[in-house]
Amino acid sequence: MPGPSDHVAERRRCKWAGDDPLMRAYHDEEWGVPQHDPRMLWEMLMLEGFQAGLSWSIVLRKREAFRKAFADFDPFKVARFGSREVERLLANPGIVRARAKIEATVQGARIHCEMAERGEDFDDFCWSFSNGRVLRGDGRTRVVTSPLSEQISRELKRRGFKFVGPTIVYAWMQAVGIVDDHELGCWRRPPRRRPTA
Repeated sequence: MPGPSDHVAERRRCKWAGDDPLMRAYHDEEWGVPQHDPRMLWEMLMLEGFQAGLSWSIVLRKREAFRKAFADFDPFKVARFGSREVERLLANPGIVRARAKIEATVQGARIHCEMAERGEDFDDFCWSFSNGRVLRGDGRTRVVTSPLSEQISRELKRRGFKFVGPTIVYAWMQAVGIVDDHELGCWRRPPRRRPTA
């Protein structure tokens, strides 16, 4: 008897989703969906930083181990991590064991908490750059950076975040739906609106 995912496999997707069921599920359920949970926005920014120099599929396969290791990416818990926790994370084979990226995540948690203490909502901060709107790509061009990702990158760096270059930031913008870059013909790309009379 066909399962519910059988017809889903026949859908046309962005080429990057490939044939990997995990990547396809990520494409179908998460990528490009506007995200407004401050914790999730921060988690995705940190995971995109871990991706630097690697493929997203590697990070995606390790995501549950990352969540377990980083207290479900609760920035208020991660901000309290000290040298003992960093050493523990460096010994964890389930995650990407790069000291600079681990320390950048702890620092990123502290910055997130400082923003919250000042009454600055991380969701409002992230979406302020696009005035709360989803920006739509043309569906044809493969974009890896933009003037807006450069602007956000500069602001994140000014605040002390690490591993937030323009390319990483653009990938994060796509992941959390600030930018919708689904390709033409992809079932997730919204149809063009017809002009009203």
